[in-house]
Amino acid sequence: VPEQQTRLLNKAAKDKGVGIIGPATVGGIKPGCFRIGNTGGMLDNIVMSRLYRPGSVAYVSKSGGMSNELNNLIARNSDGVYEGVAIGGDRYPGSRFIDHLLRYNDNPNVKILVLLGEVGGADEYEVASAIKAGRITKPLVAWCIGTCASIFPFEVQFGHAGALANANAETAAAKNAALKEAGAHVPDSFFSFGDKIKEIYDGLVSSGSLVPAPEPETPKVPMDYTWAKRLGLVRKPAAFISSISDDRGEELKYSGMPISEVFAKEIGVGGVLSLLWFRKRLPSYATTFVEMILMISADHGPAVSGAHNTIVATRAGKDLVSSLTSGLLTIGPRFGGALDEAALMFTEASDCGHEPEQFVKDMRKQNKLIMGIGHRIKSLSNPDKRVEIVKEFALKHFSDNTVLNFALAVEGITTRKKANLILNVDGCIAVCFVDMLRSCGAFTKDEVNELIESGCLNGLFVLGRSIGFIGHHIDQKRLKQGLYRHPWDDISYLSEDM
Repeated sequence: VPEQQTRLLNKAAKDKGVGIIGPATVGGIKPGCFRIGNTGGMLDNIVMSRLYRPGSVAYVSKSGGMSNELNNLIARNSDGVYEGVAIGGDRYPGSRFIDHLLRYNDNPNVKILVLLGEVGGADEYEVASAIKAGRITKPLVAWCIGTCASIFPFEVQFGHAGALANANAETAAAKNAALKEAGAHVPDSFFSFGDKIKEIYDGLVSSGSLVPAPEPETPKVPMDYTWAKRLGLVRKPAAFISSISDDRGEELKYSGMPISEVFAKEIGVGGVLSLLWFRKRLPSYATTFVEMILMISADHGPAVSGAHNTIVATRAGKDLVSSLTSGLLTIGPRFGGALDEAALMFTEASDCGHEPEQFVKDMRKQNKLIMGIGHRIKSLSNPDKRVEIVKEFALKHFSDNTVLNFALAVEGITTRKKANLILNVDGCIAVCFVDMLRSCGAFTKDEVNELIESGCLNGLFVLGRSIGFIGHHIDQKRLKQGLYRHPWDDISYLSEDM
């Protein structure tokens, strides 16, 4: 705090009868009650210095760092600290040595006073005068640090703003001598400061003037997490776990494969997807098939619900992410979301050894739709080219097409009833994807089932169709299309008058 502001603060505090510690201070502590600032340090140091319960010694210091040393010295050489304050080393502290020492002297719980002064200023002389005048009657152990300043041939400015002797009387040696003459207990050096505290303490105990309180049980303090983590004693529990990518090293890795290797081996989008979705590197024909699915499912014109929603949102002025989300939210059992269910339905029937005709009858009895069967436009006489492409690729490259063959057998039965009850593109992709996973050699049968149940097939549709939705958004922006309003003549209005 700037000195001018400090002086204004001190005046305001004095007018209001408020005491200030500092402002340049580490704080103060009253063991067993509270601490202000960071006095005492970490919890383990507080326990070691027995600052969890009051002792009989009260101290005042300018230095915050040395106040922590006093906590340690007093704990080792007496029954501990009753109260301690570091007033700070600025030239205009909010409180002075004498303010705190008089408080301590008047407190019946305090038996020994400790003062740690320093070179510079004259506050210690005020303390010496109080001793001579009988205002301070309790034993005071005092020392002014900075006695080494006399060995320098020039004036030395120590760390604090006020730690500079502007006259001989402000040197540490002169103030130590004055305090000793007044009756304070001043050791020969700081090295014996703790011994002097112990000497006074033992004398008071021997005379019966000080009766140490029974030592309470030492509290169990949890280990400081930051400190323990730095030493490798503990580890932070993970907020979540990821097994598919790692960006901590020199380069990004996908399931252990460095990004440079991804490009060097030209594994393509299908290879990256297999690493991130399946944590496996699939054969090239399998990654090609994945890319085929994305290309086939990328778009199906502007009339389908997802594209329609995307276009309407775009024309309403929404951004790309909002428009894309509007389209994606239409994906479900009736639009694009049937792949997982078709895969599960056909796979389960095939694995159970059901005959295709019996499977169709059972589904009819249960009044259930066969997911992946049926198309509004395409039929036996007007086949879906996308289905033909997927089917031909699977029959050519996959070593096992069990589920596909079962689905084609079901199609042969359903189309007898109606020509458009064909294996549609969703169903064809679903069954071929199961055959691909099972026959590529990278997964067990249980792993394939788990992948299908996790929703990866619908994920492929979402990923692929996002390409088209984004395309429609960009297309509408490019065409500068305005707000869409559905034509009223395309709506059947039902009114009570009818």
